[in-house]
Amino acid sequence: MEMRSREISQPHTSTASAAPSVSCSPSIRIEYSFPSQVAAISSFVDSLILLLTQCRCIAGNEGEVETAMREALNNAVVHGNHEDVRKCVSVTCLCELGDVSMTVRDEGRGFDFTNVPDPTAPGTIYSTGGRGIYLMKAFMDEVRFEEGGSLVHMRKRAFRTDPRLCGRE
Repeated sequence: MEMRSREISQPHTSTASAAPSVSCSPSIRIEYSFPSQVAAISSFVDSLILLLTQCRCIAGNEGEVETAMREALNNAVVHGNHEDVRKCVSVTCLCELGDVSMTVRDEGRGFDFTNVPDPTAPGTIYSTGGRGIYLMKAFMDEVRFEEGGSLVHMRKRAFRTDPRLCGRE
């Protein structure tokens, strides 16, 4: 699977003052859409995580980001678009130093995200619903739903920023 990055920014040097200063803000922005098929999820996520890992966007958080993305995409394909291949799932991923933000959008009617049962509660421990959202919230630093639940924003901050990425040690 080939992903195309829409925008790639490289670190640059700014000399606005008398003393040179380094402004380090490398970023990668990815936009991707695919038809609502469960089979399409795995190859996309594998490619995305490989790219983010190679770019050191999510150092130490690969498994958490991967699980959250798989759950968000599965929810969009299965629950949002009801596996209707005429509908698409759209993903945007912005990777900046020490931070990755992702959105997943489906073409469904949404859902009441304030009324999802807690899958760890005694009465719902064997329920099949709500686990994906639970995992997304457990693994990401920020998860929020918009547009009636058909758009999810997720954000993960890296454990630490590696100054070597900017040429500083």
